[in-house]
Amino acid sequence: MSWKPTNILVFGATGLIGKFLIAELAKAKSSFGRIAIFTSQNTVDTKPDAIKRLQDSGVEIFTGDLKDHELIKHVYAGAGGSPFDTVVNAFGRNAILEQIPLLDLAESTPTVRRFFPSEYGTDIEYDETSPPEPPHQLKLKVRAHIRDHIKRLEHTYLVTGPYSDLYLGAFKVATETGTYDVKAKKAVALYDGNTPVSLTSMTDVGRLLVAALKHPDVSRNRALKVNSFTAPPNDIIKEFEKQTGDKWDVKYVPREELVELEKKAYEQNSPLSTAFTLRRIWADGKTLYKTRDNEELGFTDTQTLQGAVKQSIEQQTAT
Repeated sequence: MSWKPTNILVFGATGLIGKFLIAELAKAKSSFGRIAIFTSQNTVDTKPDAIKRLQDSGVEIFTGDLKDHELIKHVYAGAGGSPFDTVVNAFGRNAILEQIPLLDLAESTPTVRRFFPSEYGTDIEYDETSPPEPPHQLKLKVRAHIRDHIKRLEHTYLVTGPYSDLYLGAFKVATETGTYDVKAKKAVALYDGNTPVSLTSMTDVGRLLVAALKHPDVSRNRALKVNSFTAPPNDIIKEFEKQTGDKWDVKYVPREELVELEKKAYEQNSPLSTAFTLRRIWADGKTLYKTRDNEELGFTDTQTLQGAVKQSIEQQTAT
């Protein structure tokens, strides 16, 4: 009988994508054993409602400092209970390298068998043009560390492409990178708007994580390429027009203009520089694959374009 993840420990569970991962894990708790998070005391103090919801759903809470390696090893080993065999990380971009000590600690803890690094989003090794891209550098260092130093511990990269929840939103700054503004009935699309983009809802990211955990042989030591749906900006705009009942004002930004804006953003050390690069990568078609791995995971009931647009309209008109 093949091994299946049973006891799962999550880092970064109250962050942007982490809260969706832990929510879906909690819903699927009957399929696993222990579900727990490791977080800081500051998070417990500043997000009491979120912590209580997790506790009410059966999620255990461990608090401590990431630099306290002995404590983390103690938690990995079960902290007096059944040991954790799977670690899921959901650190944000600025904390990506903090995974490396966690990987090393997991490697040295015999009961930890699988590690899911924080890879949700753009494929950092899509093709030969990917490695030099500035937003990919920290994740590439984590992958290099796994290749060079992690020998026993298994891993799974869950590559989802951009989050539809954010991609279909109204981007109020640097709108030249693309936006869908429901209240203004305006959209900005890159290039000619015809290149499809592979998108995943944040809820589906959590559900796909659960699917990967339930199919450990399929996901072992692989970068899984998964998504909810694929659509070009022009089709997204048409769906917004259909659901709002209005014709939208659409602006198209040529690639050369986007590249120039991206260059200026880096020269000015703008915090938006990453957004320019990622939007260029997506518009260049580097979220697209001949096949996706959803089917191998038995997960095909995903969010649709229609559902994503409906959600965006509801969110933008709620305030």
